[in-house]
Amino acid sequence: MNAQGTENIRLVCIQLMLELQTRGGSLTRLLPIAQARVAESERSQLQAWCYGFARYSAELEGLVDQLMDKRLKKKDQDIYLLLQLGVLQLRHTSTAEHAAVDECVKLVKRLKKPWAKGLVNAVLRNYQRRVEELESQLNDSQRHNHPQWLLERFKADWPDQWQAICAQNNTQGPMTLRVNTQRQSTEAYLERLVQQTMAAVVVEGAPEALQLTQPAPVHQLPGFAEGDVSVQDGAAQMCAQKLMEYIPAGGRLLDACSAPGGKTAHILELKHFTHVTALDQDPDRLTRVQETLTRLNLDNDVVLKAADARQLDDWWDQKPFDAILLDAPCSGTGVIRRHPDIKLLRRPTDIAPLVAIQAQLLDELWRTLSDQGVLLYATCSILKKENEEQVQAFLARTPDASLVVETQQLLPGDNGMDGFFYAPIVKGVR
Repeated sequence: MNAQGTENIRLVCIQLMLELQTRGGSLTRLLPIAQARVAESERSQLQAWCYGFARYSAELEGLVDQLMDKRLKKKDQDIYLLLQLGVLQLRHTSTAEHAAVDECVKLVKRLKKPWAKGLVNAVLRNYQRRVEELESQLNDSQRHNHPQWLLERFKADWPDQWQAICAQNNTQGPMTLRVNTQRQSTEAYLERLVQQTMAAVVVEGAPEALQLTQPAPVHQLPGFAEGDVSVQDGAAQMCAQKLMEYIPAGGRLLDACSAPGGKTAHILELKHFTHVTALDQDPDRLTRVQETLTRLNLDNDVVLKAADARQLDDWWDQKPFDAILLDAPCSGTGVIRRHPDIKLLRRPTDIAPLVAIQAQLLDELWRTLSDQGVLLYATCSILKKENEEQVQAFLARTPDASLVVETQQLLPGDNGMDGFFYAPIVKGVR
């Protein structure tokens, strides 16, 4: 690797996508490593291409496959991805058409596969000539850019909304801020943004939220380093608001699956609870929580523990909690617009194990909740098995559990927010 980080951006993009598709991981983890390999001026471009790859993968494969006489061998997956990158640039970016084709053809030499030069040129030129015909032959999965199994789940759970859900998932989510109202009001921070010529609007239902009209690097946000503001979607911010709505001020709160720490920080900023304990079973992810709280000068206001919330003997001191936030591990199907690689990485066989873990967490954490306490079960999923059906099953097997109010499901794009589910469950009779 060149020490100055000046590797060919297309080569780095293809190598990252190859690693993602063959070895797993995530764009969140892999992209920063890849960005260090290219010139600083190209890093945002690399991000746009990689996210575009993930967002439009089904469509790109569908178009390229029509232009191929036969599938390439597994060892030539890099050429297959190069063809998709070329179509991505021609179809979804402002890259000049001749540059998109020529640069992809040149990259064949770097991949040490000179035999593919003619193939890449022919496929991309053919795409340009036949684009309308090719589009008409795409199937449902390719047209809506979702794997078939997920499309079927959406259709079953949301028969009237599935197309709108897919459309939202295929767009980039807006950048939403969370104002630290211990330092200034939401209105005062909005004025600071205006002074920096950064347009934003308030988010209904999330009092500390401001949605930027155009995304911006965090270092450009006024007071970010000082802890005046954080980046967090309005739907995630509503968790803290709901806890405050259902639980009197004071008392003990458990944030059971706290990483990466945004909701923990929000709860601490609002100073509604006297004591906060935050758990996460992954020590590395708990380090991210610590870093977030340190930036916000909140690290002295919370007890952090690396532990599996289901293993009570490992972390619980037998003192009941007045409130529990269970932001449960889930499919992430409500945040695909922010993490489009979910469409590449998630498998239909993943759902049942996640549902089992969620049920175990509900059952075990219920034991730590005080009488009249409230557990807020939340996910960033829109699948009913993880949400409505999960909660109904828990209520059916737990005699002292009942809903404070009806559950709420946000779908992607509702009020500009991510997809999210909330179920406030009270212990005992209110």
